[in-house]
Amino acid sequence: MNKKGTGKTIRAVDLFAGVGGSSCGAHLAGVDVVAAIDAWTLAKKNYSLNFPHTEYFKHKCETFDVSRIATTLTVPIDLLLASPECTNHTCAKGSAERSEESRETAFQVIRFAKVLRPRWIVIENVVHMKNWERYDEWCAELVRMGYNLRKQVLNASDFGVPQTRKRLFIIGDRLAIPPKVSPLTATASQAVTSFINRNGTYPFTLLRTPNRAKGTLQRARRAIKNVGSNSPFLLVYYGTDGAGGWQKVDRPLRTVTTVDRFAYVRMGAAGKHEMRMLQVPEIQAAMGFPPDFRLEHGTRRDKIKSLGNAVCPPVMKRIIEVLTSSNNMPGI
Repeated sequence: MNKKGTGKTIRAVDLFAGVGGSSCGAHLAGVDVVAAIDAWTLAKKNYSLNFPHTEYFKHKCETFDVSRIATTLTVPIDLLLASPECTNHTCAKGSAERSEESRETAFQVIRFAKVLRPRWIVIENVVHMKNWERYDEWCAELVRMGYNLRKQVLNASDFGVPQTRKRLFIIGDRLAIPPKVSPLTATASQAVTSFINRNGTYPFTLLRTPNRAKGTLQRARRAIKNVGSNSPFLLVYYGTDGAGGWQKVDRPLRTVTTVDRFAYVRMGAAGKHEMRMLQVPEIQAAMGFPPDFRLEHGTRRDKIKSLGNAVCPPVMKRIIEVLTSSNNMPGI
């Protein structure tokens, strides 16, 4: 596929590809993702449903022979996408011991770039990656390789995604200083109401039951006190941001993680509050994936984990469009 206005096919490789959030964004930007690498079998199955022409190597990036890409594809690589492991950077892990081996997967970007020599790189991770003691060393190595770097923290809700999701993007270009990626001035609705299925067939259960956890009922009471008895709201589990364990539905969803953490609560026909967990298609929409993106393999838990680990496609799409725009293409 030709990148619009350039007359050239831009080819990309996606490292730590998972289910394909970065690849989806690249595809929407007109880029041909020729190869993807990830060790998770389930991710490969779902990825290949959506990108059947991409060569997917089911392998750990850390032990993958990069020369296999050149041997298999025999085409130059223009763009390297990567989302190295983030679990051991994020604050969500609390005080638990961090794995340096996991954090050092970021150095695989350097190893692949030395062999593939793409003009551009886009690396995504949690904002807390900046606190990693080897972060400056890692960035300096990319600069030594000839990359001009731009480091930006972008919020998915600024790019039409109905989710508050801040992520660090390190954007590199060998031939120019990468342009700043600015929020879109006009985007689709970014509230929970834009994707939640309020009239579907998903089953609800009564909020107040003898077996309902005390903490859940406390969250619900706080929400009802704020929004009133007849207004819907979301219960939010596994969070410590001081928001009281709930949120309104007229704002973007709080950050999607790899666990099932959101419950929709409404006043039922019988005059009693009822609730259900958000379903996979709703989480998929909250991540900004197209409605026709297929997730057919794995359990509900697997699918939510896959989505929570992904990059929001509209954010990656916008980054690539800005990075590869016609006024940033001299010398390609």
